Amino acid sequence: MSGLRIPASGPDGSGTPNAEAVLAPNPSPMTLDGTNTWIVGRPDGDRAVVIDPGPEDDEGHLRRVLDRLAGRRVEAILLTHGHRDHSGGAARFAELTGAPVRALDPRHRLGSEGLADGDVIPVGDLELRVAGTPGHSFDSLCFHLPEDRAVFTGDTVLGRGTTVIAADGNLADYLRSLDRLRAMVESVEAKALLPGHGPVLDDPVGVLDAYIAHRRERLDQIRRAREQGARTPREIVEIVYAEVDPSLWPAAEQSVRAQLDYLDGV
Repeated sequence: MSGLRIPASGPDGSGTPNAEAVLAPNPSPMTLDGTNTWIVGRPDGDRAVVIDPGPEDDEGHLRRVLDRLAGRRVEAILLTHGHRDHSGGAARFAELTGAPVRALDPRHRLGSEGLADGDVIPVGDLELRVAGTPGHSFDSLCFHLPEDRAVFTGDTVLGRGTTVIAADGNLADYLRSLDRLRAMVESVEAKALLPGHGPVLDDPVGVLDAYIAHRRERLDQIRRAREQGARTPREIVEIVYAEVDPSLWPAAEQSVRAQLDYLDGV
C-alpha cells in the first residue's frame, strides 16, 4: 500500500498516509510494546481525531500526542473499548484539548454523543466508519478509514499473537465479530489493520483467516484435553498452553473459561 509506514524500530510512528501511531510507554506481556494511540487526519489539515489516548496518569504520553498533532484541532476522542490501557487517559486528554470522548459504553463518554455500529465520523474531508465487534469486550468497536483502506482494530486483532477474551467479553460474540471483520476487509479491499497493540499488519485477509483458524483449533484442543480428563481451567491450560510462558497462564485461564462457556452453551 502506497504510504504505509512500518518503521523497523516498532509501532511508534507507524501507520498510513492519514493515520499515525503514538506508542504509550506501558509495555507488558498483555500490552505488547504498549498501547497504540492513533491520530487520524490529513497531516496538512487542521482537524483530527484521536483513537485510544492510552493509560491514565501518563501526562508525558498525552503531551507527545499533542506534539504529533502539529496544531490540528482534536474534534473527538474515540475509544475502541473501555479497558483502562486504552481509555484511562481520555478524561485528561479531553481537558487538554476540549474534545468530547465518544464510546459505546456510556460510562466512558464525555459529551452528548456516543458511538454505535454504522456511525460515520467526519474528519475534515475524511471519514471513519464504525463497526461493532464485541467479543474481546462487550463494547469493542473497530473503525474503517476508507481513504487509506485501513481498519483500526483495538484489541479485536493484535499486531502480534492473539487476543484474550476478557471477563466482560464473550467468545461466541468474538467469533461472529471475526467473521464479520473477515468479510468486511475483503469487501472494502483493506490493505492494513492498525491494532491497539503491536505493529501494523499489511495482510488483513490473511490475518483474519489465521485468527479464525486459531480459535477453531484452540476449541478442538480444549475438547481433546477434556477427553483426557482435564476439568478445571488450570488443568486445561497446563495441557493446551504447556509451551506458553507461565506468566501468561492467568490470562490463558481467562480465555479457557470463555471457551468452556462457549462449548457448554452458557
